[in-house]
Amino acid sequence: MSMPSTTDNPLANISLPIAGMSCASCVGRVEAALAKVEGVGHVSVNLATERAEISPSGPVDRLALIQAVEQAGYQVPVGTIELMVEGMSCASCVGRVERALKAVPGVSTATVNLATERATVSGVAGQEALVAAVAKVGYVARPLAPVARRDEEAEANKDAERLVLKRDLLLASVLALPLLVVEMGSHLIPGLHEWVMSTLGMSLSWQLQCVLASLVLAIPGRRFYLKGLPALVRLAPDMNSLVAVGTAAAYGYSVVATFAPGLLPAGTVNVYYEAAAVIVALILLGRFLEARAKGRTSVAIKRLVGLQAKVAHVWRDGRLLDIPLDEVRLDDSVLVRPGERVPVDGEVTEGHSFVDESMITGEPIPVEKTAGSTVVGATVNQQGALTLRATAVGGQTMLAQIIRLVEQAQGAKLPIQAVVDKVTLWFVPAVMLAAALTFLIWLILGPSPALTFALVNAVAVLIIACPCAMGLATPTAIMVGTGRGAEIGVLFRKGEALQLLKDARVVALDKTGTLTEGRPVLTDLEIVAGLARNQVLAQIAAVESHSEHPIARALVASAEEAGIALPEMTAFESVTGMGVRAKVAGVRVAVGAERFMAQLGLAVDGFADTAARLGDEGKSPLYAAIDGRLAAIMAVADPIKPSTPAAIAALHRLGLKVAMITGDNARTAQAIARQLGIDEVVAEVLPAGKVAAVRRLKATHGQLAFVGDGINDAPALAEADVGLAIGTGTEVAMESAEVVLMSGNLQGVPNAIALSKATLGNIHQNLFWAFAYNTALIPVAAGVLYPIWGVLMSPVFAAGAMALSSLFVLGNALRLRRFQPPLAAGVPAKENLHEHR
Repeated sequence: MSMPSTTDNPLANISLPIAGMSCASCVGRVEAALAKVEGVGHVSVNLATERAEISPSGPVDRLALIQAVEQAGYQVPVGTIELMVEGMSCASCVGRVERALKAVPGVSTATVNLATERATVSGVAGQEALVAAVAKVGYVARPLAPVARRDEEAEANKDAERLVLKRDLLLASVLALPLLVVEMGSHLIPGLHEWVMSTLGMSLSWQLQCVLASLVLAIPGRRFYLKGLPALVRLAPDMNSLVAVGTAAAYGYSVVATFAPGLLPAGTVNVYYEAAAVIVALILLGRFLEARAKGRTSVAIKRLVGLQAKVAHVWRDGRLLDIPLDEVRLDDSVLVRPGERVPVDGEVTEGHSFVDESMITGEPIPVEKTAGSTVVGATVNQQGALTLRATAVGGQTMLAQIIRLVEQAQGAKLPIQAVVDKVTLWFVPAVMLAAALTFLIWLILGPSPALTFALVNAVAVLIIACPCAMGLATPTAIMVGTGRGAEIGVLFRKGEALQLLKDARVVALDKTGTLTEGRPVLTDLEIVAGLARNQVLAQIAAVESHSEHPIARALVASAEEAGIALPEMTAFESVTGMGVRAKVAGVRVAVGAERFMAQLGLAVDGFADTAARLGDEGKSPLYAAIDGRLAAIMAVADPIKPSTPAAIAALHRLGLKVAMITGDNARTAQAIARQLGIDEVVAEVLPAGKVAAVRRLKATHGQLAFVGDGINDAPALAEADVGLAIGTGTEVAMESAEVVLMSGNLQGVPNAIALSKATLGNIHQNLFWAFAYNTALIPVAAGVLYPIWGVLMSPVFAAGAMALSSLFVLGNALRLRRFQPPLAAGVPAKENLHEHR
């Protein structure tokens, strides 16, 4: 039988976990190695998420990618893929599927369970190759999307890494402390040097220091040599190479001084065991604190995953079973009890309750659910029990899609990162060259003992220049920024939008569904004195109940929402271009425009002021006549969302122009623009006209962000520099946008722009610190201040400063977790995924 293909779908992006990266130069090495693999179009490696995102230009062999990563000196960790396998009926089926999966190149183990109809595969093989292998032996496999489990596995790996770092740090600290006390203490504590010389003697003291330093380098420090030296041999040095060369130089020089001092020039015999050992301890401390801080950058994903229910109550074969969430199937009948989270997206088939959907919409008021209503997984059922049919499970649920969007955005590489990558790719070789030049200059021109000065300063240059801070500056800020965005209901589908949005000069808004509710409602109803409002509304709604016109539906809905029963209606008649009339409980009722009233011989002068006001608001007045007398004036319109005025004001406070682009008539559009203070209006345009309007506004004002919600907005969303889709709108609009606002609240727009500005500001701060730190301290480590003030930097202090720079960058990025949305008319925006739970 032919070997199953390991070639991934050429149209699908490939995501690979990468282990062993420690600095920005590692990112450059991995990207360069992957870019050489046949079929690879674009590669983006993220140090913070430790993943490579590959966009193929043709068929790509996954194993070739893995081999390229390994040849570059890094690893692709073994992963676990779970598949649902359909069509198995007996144990022999299990055996066939297992053998097929194990035959796929890259598979380590494969186990198949007949009862659960699931296969669990570990190794580095691609998902598509596994599915194809199962298909070749006659079964159907489809992937599960165990988001929570994937997150748990990643967290477990991070915990294990932190435990190993903690163990190595403690061991290195315990072994290095006596060295630090003996060597540094001799300069600071009076009498300590004399006591050591009188009790141990110099020779025995150096030998004991050699033992301690050897243990530090051989056990906790081994990681630097195992990774750094092979990278050096491949002429692709990284941060580990700098530490390995620096500590090996200090240690090797000390060993020669201890056991073969005659090989060194007179006056240069000295030991630097404490430098080698303490450098390892300090760098391990920095990495341990770094690992803890990195864990906090992905807190948004953990919170999102934590929103999921863990168990679902599913009816199977007439029994109610409690099963894990990832075993729920499409069309399963699921019971949701009061107070529980809805496990999957579904349609209510039985029951009545209210569901808290604030984690999706940001609206704190629970939504009524009855038979036929849709519910979203992870929302909270309130009072009653609901039975629902599962319409989306696993990776297809809205929450899973939100998590994927956040993960994709967190793994994105902004345009600003390209500059950093170019610099860091050559940074480590440049540092090694600088260290070599430092050594030579001090050896040739330095004071006696020149060899000692040359060694110490060269090691200091190597240690202080590790480019960790540069590599972490951008990705950590992106992770925290996009995660915070998810928490306030702003999803960045593409990380690039983070950088582009801050430069927006004009925000163009669709009207219907964006500025307004998107559905007509009864906005005004004025009754002639002496008549009862509810009675008149009941009679009007009864006449309109036989019409399918949106205005008629709005009038009927208004009566139903008020709990008004509709009386019996007969003799219904529609008068084209005028209105409708009928008999309601024996009374003649007519509803229509002013011209209809004129045809009936009724004057509307009594409502002249009201009609003028409605006209100014862009509304068309309607009239009702009962028993041949004018009874009421009313207006049906698409009302402005309550949050819209404050959002427009917030955009103006951010210094942005606001434009409205709509297909509605110019009079209505201008009236809404006056109410909201919108700067520019483009009305009565078709979808193609919206694209032309976007281009014109861009040419006039500069970078443009477009906000829309409908299918007809998709072209304009794509044409804009940044497209923002209202999350309550259509899927087509959201697919065309770079940013999704989860609620219908327009306050998400200024929130997104403010978050973009805050995140890019944070990145600039990080990059300034990282580059300024290296630019300033490498010359200091090389000894440029010595001729002026006699100042030299110890390699030990260099190691401490290097660790501090990475921690500063991480700590600064974590400040974005405290980002607060801009105030809307003095009230914070409410579209938060969690605050209303």
